[in-house]
Formats: sequence, C-alpha cells, structure tokens
Amino acid sequence: MKTAGIDGCKAGWILITFDEKPSYHVLRTNDELLESLTGYDRVFIDMPIGLEDEKYTRECDRLLREKLGGEYASSVFSPPIRPALHAPSYVEANMQSFDYTEKKLTVQAWNITPKIRVLDHYLTEKSELKEKVFESHPELLFMNLNGGMIYQKKNTKKGLRHRLELISNLEPVADDFFRDIKEEFRRNEVGEDDIVDAMALAYAAKQSVEKGIKSLPEDPETDSEGLIKAIHYV
Repeated sequence: MKTAGIDGCKAGWILITFDEKPSYHVLRTNDELLESLTGYDRVFIDMPIGLEDEKYTRECDRLLREKLGGEYASSVFSPPIRPALHAPSYVEANMQSFDYTEKKLTVQAWNITPKIRVLDHYLTEKSELKEKVFESHPELLFMNLNGGMIYQKKNTKKGLRHRLELISNLEPVADDFFRDIKEEFRRNEVGEDDIVDAMALAYAAKQSVEKGIKSLPEDPETDSEGLIKAIHYV
C-alpha cells in the first residue's frame, strides 16, 4: 500500500512518503494535488474535509482542542461552513457565517479556504478518494509520538527541533529530507513547520496500514456531501 502525508504550504502543498522508496514533492498546482491523491492508497492530510452546514464548530475540532489542552488549542480553528465555502471574499464569507452561526469566520480559516475548496471539490467529485484521504492534525500526532504530551510549540526552535527528532528516531531519512527541502525551496515557499508536519502525517499514514486508524470522535458523522467529519490518527 502506497502511503503519504500532505500539508499545505505557501507554494501549494508538500507531500512526503516514508514508504519503501522515501521521497518528497512540492505540489504547486491543483492537477498535481489530484494526481497525488489518486496515486496513493492512503493519504493523511492536514486540511479540514467534512464541513458543517450551520454549526460554527465541528465536534472533531472541539474534541481536538480538548485533547491538546488550552495552551495548544489555538492551533485548531473552525473551518468555514459549507454555505460560505465558495464566497468570493472574506467579507461575504463572514456575513454568511454570521447569518447561520452568529459567529464570524476567522482570518486563519479564510486564508486556507481556497485549499479547503479544492480538496472538497476533488473528494465530492471522485467518490473513491473518500476511502483513502483522511483528515489528520500534526500536533495530535506529535503528542502521541511524545508519550501523550507536547514538548514545546512548533514556532520555537526547541519545539521544531524536538518534533524533527521524534520523526528522525523513527525514520532516519527525515534529517536528510529536512535539510534538502530547506536547501531546495525558499522559506516563503515551504516553511520548516510545513516540513515536519508533513513528516508526521507521512509516518502516521504508513503506520496506519498495520495499526489501523482511530478518529476523533470515535463514531464520526458525515456532512451533507458524505464526507467524514473527523480527525484521524494512529
């Protein structure tokens, strides 16, 4: 089974696989993303998939914030509701969000809405992808790799280094990948945190083949388009 982890970055998306032939790729176009989603048998991706129609916060996001704890809950933000997904501007998305939920859409959520929109389009148009593309969250994955606690925030040097060490202890090629990606791509294309996040997703996708997949919540619901509203992990 071919597995991979995908994280969004400023250049588009970064894909990493720790399969028999480990590799990394920066996907700059939507076509490249689709080719990767269809080319792998299992993908863990850090991007909201199942969306609410009228509720501001998904149950999986609430549970994830609770799991990570107050200090790290800010790394989880509610994605746009489906009626606001195709709004042409932040102002209109905000209005639609407020009309349905009485809460405004955060700037962070709006900034990744174009990526959510692309992924949502592919998953709703190609039903086979629903069975192999799973929403996950790197901070939850790192917490589990670190014995149930988060060491430092990833925007600190210690936090970033600790996360890289967690992966490198399990996948030694990670150190080389981290260095090579930093040399090959500018920081305004692929950030250091994007690299380690993609690595955590890749490792979890690989491990899930043998260990299976768990989710928050345990028995998730699907949204109005049949997409699962859950955060997946191993």
